[in-house]
Amino acid sequence: MSEIQRPGALYQQVAAAIREAILSGEFAPDALLPSEAQLMARYGVSRPTVRNAIAALRAEGLVDVRHGKGSFVRSAGQPALTLERRITRTADGTFVMPGGDVWDEAEEPSTYRTRTTKDTGRLLQLGAEEALFGCDRLLIDPSSGTRAMHRTLIPFTTAEGIPVLAEEPSTRPAAIYGLLTQDGHKLTWSETVRARMPLPDERTTLRLPDATPVLHLARVTHSADGRPLILEELRTGADRAELAYRITADKQPTRRARA
Repeated sequence: MSEIQRPGALYQQVAAAIREAILSGEFAPDALLPSEAQLMARYGVSRPTVRNAIAALRAEGLVDVRHGKGSFVRSAGQPALTLERRITRTADGTFVMPGGDVWDEAEEPSTYRTRTTKDTGRLLQLGAEEALFGCDRLLIDPSSGTRAMHRTLIPFTTAEGIPVLAEEPSTRPAAIYGLLTQDGHKLTWSETVRARMPLPDERTTLRLPDATPVLHLARVTHSADGRPLILEELRTGADRAELAYRITADKQPTRRARA
């Protein structure tokens, strides 16, 4: 028995003791923690104290509670899915993603009209309340069960020269790249990635465990003059996926000789 004898709220002391046991390897990743009764006996505390300690560890992301099964140590192992974020263009001009499209669509895409927000307007270099075509997809990787939320936003100004984008905003991104190229655009891309805590609907849709952030990717397709043409957003659980990028060195601009 390891009775708690440190200062601080009792449940925090119990949480600290269990945390130490997890970090030391006594309780291994994916292992079932001792039952409430066993933890009560181990630390000499009441059931509410044990429950509050487990709740604190859940909030830290160290423990998962599976209803009807008990409390488990969260795994810190290799993510289930590696997302290669490069884009390839084949000899016939078709754009493809590495390894093909790993995702299945869990449901029919949802298309709609919307307007820019502060964040999407900044990425698209548009003012507030500019009109957009939108398409939301719920994706699932069949091999790992990883879920992702994908959104495509197409400014009306981009769709003006390519009517199919207005008629079918659910066109997949690789096909949109092809349509933009056919319209005379020479494409480049930029992408930003950030981690943040999920909104309630994201947590439910992505089936995220407690205290799990989402990876939020924002990819902008640009024309040759740098003008943003479309915006894609991908959100997935940070515990399920990792991102991989191919990095090449840019050429330095040629300096002009002084006359």
